[in-house]
Amino acid sequence: MAGSVNKVILVGNLGKDPEVRNTQNGAKIVSLTLATSDTWNDRASGERRERTEWHRVVIFNERIADVAERFLRKGRKIYLEGSLQTRKWTDQSGQERYTTEVVVDRFRGDLVLLDSNRGGDAGDDMGGGYSAPSAPRQIGGGRGGSQGGAPSGGPSSGGSSSGGWDAPHGGGSDMDDEIPF
Repeated sequence: MAGSVNKVILVGNLGKDPEVRNTQNGAKIVSLTLATSDTWNDRASGERRERTEWHRVVIFNERIADVAERFLRKGRKIYLEGSLQTRKWTDQSGQERYTTEVVVDRFRGDLVLLDSNRGGDAGDDMGGGYSAPSAPRQIGGGRGGSQGGAPSGGPSSGGSSSGGWDAPHGGGSDMDDEIPF
């Protein structure tokens, strides 16, 4: 086993639309701002309290960056896996600055869209013929069993034109009920 683990898992909502930029060699980089919130009841006052944390996310994985650019919009709920990295730079006044980001790189990381396609184009739904647009949609990152993160499509996707995305198969299970919490 490795001596340490650097893995971040976040479920939250995008605070703004993704910022997309390209490097000089044409690689796409997407920056996200993700909000996660904790809620609790204050014991002293009985009031409901909430604390929101804002996370900077940078996507270097080309496939995930393409999907983020196309489907993510402000308010969208996502599941994200990446690693923490701290960068140092010198600002215009000569002071050293630091920032810690969640990084989704070429070989590690995942992105799952957890809600329906809010705020996007009506024809931009990734489900492609799947009848439950609010079902999670996973965009693979770099795990061995995910074929390098490539979306799977083809004859097994029910013959519908799904843009390369397989819809989940409902094998007679009663698992489509809402989660009880």
